[in-house]
This record gives sequence, structure tokens and C-alpha cells, in this order.
Amino acid sequence: MPLFASRPASFKTTLVWRCAWLSLICFWFGAATAQDSADETPDEQATEIEIVPLILPRQPDGDGTIRVSGELKQWHKVTLSLNGTFAHELDNEPNPFIGYRVSVLVTHESGSPDYKIPAYFAADGDAANSSADRGTIWRAHLSPDKPGRWFYTFTVLRGAQAAVDEQAIVTEIEPFHGRSGQFTVRPSDKTGRDLRAHGRLQYVGERYLRFATTGRYFLKIGADAPETLLGYEDFDGTVANNKNVPLKSWEPHRKDWQSTDPTWQLGKGKGLIGAINYLSSTGCNAFSFLTYNAGGDGDNVWPFVSRNAKRHYDCSKLDQWGVVFDHATKRGMYLHFKLQETENDDNRVGEKKDSKVPTSLDGGDLGIDRKVYCRELVARFGHLLALNWNLGEENTQSTVQQKAMARYIQRLDPYQHLIVVHTYPNQQDSVYRPLLGDQSVISGCSLQNSHIKDTHWQTVKWVEASTTAKKPWIVAFDESGSAAHGQPPDLGYKGFTGRDRKGKLTYTQHDVRRQTLWGTFMGGGAGVEYYFGYQFEQNDLLCEDWRSRDQSWQDCRRATEFFERHLPFWEMKNHDALVGNVEHDNDVYCLARPGHIYAIYLPRGGTRNLDLGGFDRLFSVGWYDPRNGGEVQKGTVQRVNGGSLVTIGLAPNKRVNDWVCVVRRVN
Repeated sequence: MPLFASRPASFKTTLVWRCAWLSLICFWFGAATAQDSADETPDEQATEIEIVPLILPRQPDGDGTIRVSGELKQWHKVTLSLNGTFAHELDNEPNPFIGYRVSVLVTHESGSPDYKIPAYFAADGDAANSSADRGTIWRAHLSPDKPGRWFYTFTVLRGAQAAVDEQAIVTEIEPFHGRSGQFTVRPSDKTGRDLRAHGRLQYVGERYLRFATTGRYFLKIGADAPETLLGYEDFDGTVANNKNVPLKSWEPHRKDWQSTDPTWQLGKGKGLIGAINYLSSTGCNAFSFLTYNAGGDGDNVWPFVSRNAKRHYDCSKLDQWGVVFDHATKRGMYLHFKLQETENDDNRVGEKKDSKVPTSLDGGDLGIDRKVYCRELVARFGHLLALNWNLGEENTQSTVQQKAMARYIQRLDPYQHLIVVHTYPNQQDSVYRPLLGDQSVISGCSLQNSHIKDTHWQTVKWVEASTTAKKPWIVAFDESGSAAHGQPPDLGYKGFTGRDRKGKLTYTQHDVRRQTLWGTFMGGGAGVEYYFGYQFEQNDLLCEDWRSRDQSWQDCRRATEFFERHLPFWEMKNHDALVGNVEHDNDVYCLARPGHIYAIYLPRGGTRNLDLGGFDRLFSVGWYDPRNGGEVQKGTVQRVNGGSLVTIGLAPNKRVNDWVCVVRRVN
């Protein structure tokens, strides 16, 4: 029996099993093993794999054939699989994730665009189902922009640190290097929410992302919790390192899985796939997740074969992540990749400094570990049509480190997806200001505060600051509210009455709708995600039931429906001063294209005066109900003449609740 057989389909990379065999292999090769320690865990022992040259027995290399698979249509995932050099996840001389530089140059027949796409080691090519850890398949993904013929050429090089060092001394690997071919792409046939009907979501130098095909501007709404979304029991090699944060089953959402949906290994994945179906069905279009949280709050998500094996990636686990992400794209979802968290982003602990953090990648610097990590994620998931790369949650890397990491991701990513950064509530100025404008390649911020009342003015602040710096940022509020509460559950969910675990009466979903959701969008922000506070059962670490905020998701849907149906919001800016709110407090908000259209949000109803000075024209007045949606309704005033300060009148009913007044120039 070979020392390392391919993992059976049900096997989840049991670390003790691997490390026991690795110890035997180290003895076989006469290598020195790590010093034993009474408190050493199997994960810590996994560093032994760094001294194993090659995993035996070896198998023959592939024959060099290239398989083109997927739906060969515009914006669909097209996969190029090279049957090339044999490798194992745990090889070191060379390491398949570091010692090879495999990429594909793909060019449209017109000459534009052309993409240099990083490729990755894919084991046997079906690792999601087989749990294979070895094989001869090297793979790249393309989401082609145009119909027509596309030409491709593989580059296959080997050398010390070849994957992460462009100056490395490399050797071309024959007969695989230079293999080429072509394929023909037809127009997309997708409709509705499927992102393949809309094209890639792109940063175009404006405050909102825009779809490449439809030209439609995007407003993000969705879930920032749980950050441990990928800590899922159905993924290979996924274990709980924190006894208080068990792996998820996503059982409440198994009923949302449909018979036409994907699974792996004879039915795994239904819970998480169902959760995405549910969130999409509410009208939401985004969710976030950590891809690396070793040493953090959850301590159950990493892309490696084991927690500390930072240079050896788990092919089957990452393939399974890919099944989920590809399905999310079909369901119209924007994927918020949070690449690390504050506990492991550098050699600092939280807001403190000068601590050794074993789980950090190169201590926060752009070293080998960080480079290969970024490369693997871009290679595997860069083809997805709607995503952002977030440098990290509550990121405490230095400005120099942040800039270096962002530049490296930008160079790797052939599609130039949005790059953002998240920080502590009290560090916004120190983190964001050195990154504005042409000081960095970052084009957005993922905001966090400690009080929902601060959401609106902080949104306005960073929209205006980035615009002044001549590179408008995509400003999203992804964590509004206290760490304890964030977005509370719906009133009535499992008997919830507005009190947290300690019996404290909190703000409600209605306060969040007024101050976070509408506060962000009326400030010119591009998106909102809801964080779930730790004083609730369904919280940022433990949530498995997105229905706990069902009413809030409906509020989100009604907000974006209003913006998309009734406003040219991409042409509008915050103009709170026109309704007397020069401090940008939460009394009233105004988004406007002066002289053309004004949206006025009144959190507590009532009426306001609107300054129409300088525009001596006739304007219509209507009202939108953010609690129930529907069409714009008539209020007590239906027409006003511009040129001075005017009164907008009152909403049609329930005048102490929140309403949006729309004042629009007539012809």
C-alpha cells in the first residue's frame, strides 16, 4: 500500500493521520523532526511537512493535452486544464504552489482584450469529489468578455520561488510549456439575476461599480455575518480549533436547496448552497466571509492542508469553495473576500503592536507566504464576475504593507477587481487618508463604526474625501453598530423582543433601516452589509440562519428597488444642506442632482423645506414608503414652483413613520 493514497471521498484531511505518516516519511529520509513538546498540537507538528522533499510513490507526468470545459459563452466560466507535471499537495522540492509558475495568455481574435491568467495545481482535476491530493492537472479559469474566437498559450516554468518571484531563475518544462489552442465563445443566454446576463462588475472611476454588459450601476445589500461562513462541516480539511465556535451545518437552510443545485461527494453542500439561495431570494446581492482566520475569533477557516502549513494548499477544499462561489454568481451574488483578520494580519495583536503572531503571513509583509496566498485565491476565484478583495478585517498592517499587498493583488488579477480595506472605528483617518487618490491602488473602503447614529455622516465624509482626492471610492458600510449588537434579529424571531442575552433593550431593525441602510445610501454610499452582534444567538461567529434577519433583508430590497427604479442615483450627490442639515445628522437626508431631481429621506416623517433657489421651474412631488415599498404616491402637495425655499408637504399616511419624498423637475 502506498504511503499516501488519495483521500477517500469522505475523508476530511485528518491532521493527526497526516502528521503521523509525515513523521515516518521524515524518518525514512533521515530528516530531523521538530522537537517534541508536551503541549504541541498536531497542527503545530504539521510544520514538519516543510522538510519532506517529495511524497512517494511518484506517478508519471501527464501527456500535455489541454481540455477546454464549461459553457463556452460570454461571461461564463471557461476552464483550461493542462494534463502536465505530476505533483502532490505536500511536495517541497519543488512545491507545486511555489516552485512552478504556470499561467495562460488568453487573447480575443480582435486583439483585445488579452489576459495573463495565473493557473494553479488542481490535483486530479476532480478533487471536490475525489478528495485527491495529487495529480497532473494544472488549471486556469476565464470569464470571456466577448463572443468570438479566443486563443490561448500555456507558460509552464520551474524554479526556486518561481510562482512568486518574477526575477527567479526558471526552466521551461517540456513538453508542456508553450502548448496552445483556441476555442469559440457564443453570446450569453442568461437572464434575470444571473450575473452572466450582466457581465463583470467593474470599478470605472466613479462612486458606484458598473456592470460591463448592461452598464447598470450596482448597489450592494447583504450579509456581513457570519465571518465564519466557510467554517463548514461539508468542506474537506475543515476543523474547529475553538470549542466555542463549532463547524456549521447550515441545517436551517437545507430546505432552500433545490434539485438542480450543485453538491459534491454525493450530496454534500446542501445547507450552504441553500443559504445562498435564500439570501438571493430576498433580493439581497452580497455576502462576506473570511478566507483565513487561523488564530482569530473563529479559528476554523484556512485554505491550507492544515492550519499552519501555509505553503501547501488543500486542492479539494478549495474546489469545494469554488462550487459554492460559482453557484453564488448564478444567483446574482457579489462576493466579499476578507483575506485575513486583525488577529493574524501582522505581528500586532488588535490595536497593540510588537507581538509575534505565528499565524500571520510573513508578519504582515509581502513575503513568500503572503504572495502565494494571494496568487492561489486570484487564480482560483478571479474569474468570478462580482467580488472585492478586502485586505483584511480590522486591518492593522502598516500603510506600507497595505500598499504593497494591494499592488501585488492588482498585478495578479487579470480582471482588476475592486480592492478595499476595513479598519477599526477609531482608526478611519489614520488608515484611509494615506491611501486616498493616487497614493495607492485601493479604490474603496469597508467601513465600521461603533454606533449606528454615526453611519450617515461617516459615509458622506469618505465619499467627499475620496472625490476631493480625484479618485472616488466605492464606500460601503459593512459593520455599522456596536460589536455587541450590530444588526439585531427581527422582532418576533424565536420570541425576540428587542433585548439581548443580558436583557439589555437594544435598538431595533427599524432604527437600523433608518440610520444604517438609508443613512448610507443617502450619503452617496455604494453598499450596506449587516454585521450580527455577539450578544445574540445568531451572531457573527455562530449564525447559521439568515432568516433571523428576514424583515431587514426585505427593507434592503425595498431600498434598492427605489433607487434603481426611481433615481439616476449615479448622477446624484449628498446635498443635506438643501434641507437644512448642514451637520449631516440623522434628522433628514437629501440626495440630489440640483435642478433636476431630489430624494429627501425623513426618518420620522413630517415635512421639510427644500431649497430650490436658482431653479425657477415646475417640480412634481411624490412619496415612497420604505417600510412597504410599492409605487411613488401622492401627498398633500403635488407640485411646487422652484426659485426659492419651498415646502414639500406631508406623506399620504402614517406621517410619523419614515418616508422618502421625491421632487422631480417636470419636463
